[in-house]
Amino acid sequence: MRGSSRRAGEEVTEVTFGDPQCPADIREVRDRVAEFVRDRVLPCEPVLDGGGPDAAAALARLRREARREGLWALPLPTELGGQGMPLKAYAHVAEAEGESDHGPAALGSHALLDALMLWRHGSPEVRERYLAPLVSGELMASYAMTEPDVPGTDPFLTRTRAVPDGAGGWRVTGRKWFASGAGGADLVTVLARTDGEAPDREGLSLLLVPAAAAGFRVVRELPVLGAAGQAEIALDGVRLPPGHLIGERGRALAVAAERLQLGRTLRCLRWLGQARRAFGLMRERAATRARSGGVLGDLQLVQRHVFESLLALRTTRPLVHEAATRLGAGLDAHIEVGLAKVAAARTLEQVADAAIQVHGAAGLGPDTALPALFRTGRAARLLDGPDELHIVSVARRVLRPART
Repeated sequence: MRGSSRRAGEEVTEVTFGDPQCPADIREVRDRVAEFVRDRVLPCEPVLDGGGPDAAAALARLRREARREGLWALPLPTELGGQGMPLKAYAHVAEAEGESDHGPAALGSHALLDALMLWRHGSPEVRERYLAPLVSGELMASYAMTEPDVPGTDPFLTRTRAVPDGAGGWRVTGRKWFASGAGGADLVTVLARTDGEAPDREGLSLLLVPAAAAGFRVVRELPVLGAAGQAEIALDGVRLPPGHLIGERGRALAVAAERLQLGRTLRCLRWLGQARRAFGLMRERAATRARSGGVLGDLQLVQRHVFESLLALRTTRPLVHEAATRLGAGLDAHIEVGLAKVAAARTLEQVADAAIQVHGAAGLGPDTALPALFRTGRAARLLDGPDELHIVSVARRVLRPART
């Protein structure tokens, strides 16, 4: 979702929350990324948010600069043209990238989920044709799972259908919505039923659909609380050549689960970065906004906003990094990711709300990033599964009888 705009006169104050587990070499990279995002990406946000040719030119320039400074595609495998930074280390960098919604795209990490999926589960034809352009930023990808009038938490009710075309390929028919970035994507991974009937737990597959294919159509943009970036798409008998099935037929949910665990963790890290941005704005406002007899920060109620926000950030960060550490080690992280997702979404919403309160009416207007940050925080409680889904899932796992 787009929307973390920096306006003229806005200052984002660096706040160090204490991160003793971050090695010195990773801290150096993290600080370079933070400087790049703040000095180069944030000033471009109004242009990037607007889309169109100007946004494309600005993004291309930022990508050239990122490559020149050795910051391109840090977490992607070296075999794919990335720098191979392990997830545990990259987690520290992802926070800095995430201060802006455009940070991952400007620095090349936005392709991580799709590149890993195609690398691990794509056919030789797909890997040969799409992987290198995806990693280089030449191609953009999207992921389409949810559908109108179908609960997003119940993929077994998926209505989109893919049938063999008799020549080794597929014909896909259906509709998807709230697909991030699908409006400008070159490739869209689509969840479709290839066997059985809803609500069968088997028979769901993932297929890679080129947006240029006949029958692929962007129905409309779906603004989320006024922010662009989501789309509804239609697949009207789209024909796919052989090799565009991702993973095994009928085994989509295994691939999707792998992707979702990492995707949720990356989102949490980036939400932390945006919460830190909101905290910096609040801190600056409290310290400099004059009032009769002093500044806003002298008021105990303002101090409480600062304290509660810092407490939320400090207690959420270990949860998110624990999830990243377990995922990076190949361990089961369902509980850790569920805890992190709910905590990070709540923290971003809470800190952005407190920052708006400290800013007063100015926090509601166009002169700061706070409306966009709050919007992202509120949407975060639904993105990648609503809070309620994760709460129930974690609780059920915790309450399972111990197995001997």
